[in-house]
Amino acid sequence: MKVPSVVSSLLLLAGTTTVTAASVLGKSPHPASPHSQPQQLQQQQPLQATSEDAGSFADKHDLNRIIDQSPLLSFHRDIVKIESISENEADVGDFIIQFLQERDFKVEKQVIEETGSNNESKPRFNIYAYPASNGPPKILLTSHIDTVPPFIPYSLDLPTGSASAGKVRREDILISGRGSVDAKASVAAQVFAVLEYLEKDPDASLGLLFVVGEERSGTGMKYFSQSPLNTSPPTFHTVIFGEPTDLALVSGHKGALVFKVTAKGQAAHSGYPWLGRSAVSAILPALARLDQLEDIPVEDGGLPSSEKFGKTTLNIGHVVGGVAPNVVPASAYAEAIMRLAVGDVDLIKEIILKAVHDSTGGNEDVTVEFINNGTGYPPVDFDTDVDGFNVTTVNYATDAFHLHLHEGSGGSRHGRVRRYLYGPGNILSRTATTRGCLCGRLRRQFGGTRS
Repeated sequence: MKVPSVVSSLLLLAGTTTVTAASVLGKSPHPASPHSQPQQLQQQQPLQATSEDAGSFADKHDLNRIIDQSPLLSFHRDIVKIESISENEADVGDFIIQFLQERDFKVEKQVIEETGSNNESKPRFNIYAYPASNGPPKILLTSHIDTVPPFIPYSLDLPTGSASAGKVRREDILISGRGSVDAKASVAAQVFAVLEYLEKDPDASLGLLFVVGEERSGTGMKYFSQSPLNTSPPTFHTVIFGEPTDLALVSGHKGALVFKVTAKGQAAHSGYPWLGRSAVSAILPALARLDQLEDIPVEDGGLPSSEKFGKTTLNIGHVVGGVAPNVVPASAYAEAIMRLAVGDVDLIKEIILKAVHDSTGGNEDVTVEFINNGTGYPPVDFDTDVDGFNVTTVNYATDAFHLHLHEGSGGSRHGRVRRYLYGPGNILSRTATTRGCLCGRLRRQFGGTRS
């Protein structure tokens, strides 16, 4: 198989996945069921290529039935309904494993030794799967099954003004729920892209890797990377990472560095503040300076930028200080994350340390700790050598940095593994007020399935 043609086909399938009549109307609710009869299947066209979809109406109170008619959207609904905030991914993982095993996939449940903070937490595991008859994959599609908190239940709704005379177009249904975009849309798209490609070419060497902990520290991908499954040389020659990219190929994403600023003081009654030292007062000059760094010229101690990624940005996302209004605070801290546009992580650390030192007058009660043993990471570049796709860069980070690629490609000591970043949805939808997207857009983007 030629890499560009197969990759292009998989990417296109993830954008316009089609299903068969038997998949929708037969006994199995999903395509590639072990009970399917290939000779009875009739290939259908992508949803967006049909004219009848514009007229496919349903009662607005029967939205779930509309989702039921699409194997892709119903699978997406099933996994979004299962809460999988980081450290609680077991239930959705078990669901996906059962789904794949019923379709003759060999599934390796890669149990991670690390457990959640709750002693009663279920085991955490990655999912590594490929057709049982085909052996380890040459092309690996990967995404993550954990989400950020809080859990937001799956729901269907109608945007204002979409209904007409009690009817609604399927395209206008709004799907909401935590993970409906990041990244369970990619999970569903990759599963169905692989299933459909295997219907056309049963011998295709394709595999899936779904990891845990991406939203925290990349626990799942780090574990896979250090495991025997990540062979040397790599058995795979291509990895497709699934994240919300609006169906554009990403040429690179920014790096990241997380740090914590801590201030120590001395508690006292607020009526007698001179008897104590305010940790909040000590930390405020540092935070004010850090908050301005991205707009300060480099020669004046500001953060560097690059032509490809633009500014290096800094977000102070969590601040804690004191215990009560009438007590001089004895402690305070702030946590921040940086999105790095340049590759010199040590230079960025020096800029942070100098900014805190200078802004506080060298106050030894104000200190900086770089999280994860200071192992921030530089921007990551990806391949874009597939025609027919828009190309862009993104400001968020992914698991790609945590996957160490050994020398070689496809079982050979020669060559290198190609990496692509591609997926449905917009990253901004993850934290937007609605936290969802139009059903029509979702279907077009991560698998427009004619039902």
